[in-house]
Amino acid sequence: MGVYKHIRQAWKKPKAIYKERARLWRKQDVVERLEKPTRLDRAHGLGYKSKQGFVIVRTRIKKGGRKRPKIWKGRKPRSYGRFFTTAQSKQAIAEKRAARKFPNLEVINSYSVGRDGQNHYFEVILVDPHHPAVAKDRSINWVLAHRRRAFRGLTSAGKKSRGL
Repeated sequence: MGVYKHIRQAWKKPKAIYKERARLWRKQDVVERLEKPTRLDRAHGLGYKSKQGFVIVRTRIKKGGRKRPKIWKGRKPRSYGRFFTTAQSKQAIAEKRAARKFPNLEVINSYSVGRDGQNHYFEVILVDPHHPAVAKDRSINWVLAHRRRAFRGLTSAGKKSRGL
């Protein structure tokens, strides 16, 4: 078996260290830039390369449905709805948050790295379209022509919520 297969199998049987990681992640910022991916097999499968111009970001998304703030003025009861289900997945929301935090980078893809009682955690693969190493790489330089992908629903998670 190859290295990536061993890594994939290790993630299927979580250990106590994953709970400790989640406790640590909970205290960090909502969008946190990382040195290297937590799940190397998943990151490489989704297009990550260990070279200049590629960035990994971990995002934290609250569990549960969306709740609007309470309105203290008059409303028609029909249009008052406080609890509703978003049209996008948590993963698509995580990609958008990462794209907002790093406006000069483009979202390539993302994957789940875990969850605890309060949050979901995703790692988002971002790429700098204007970096010379990215512009020369024929497998990724298509991103030069695709601006603001996450906001237009062109990532994998975004396409799923659009029914594509």
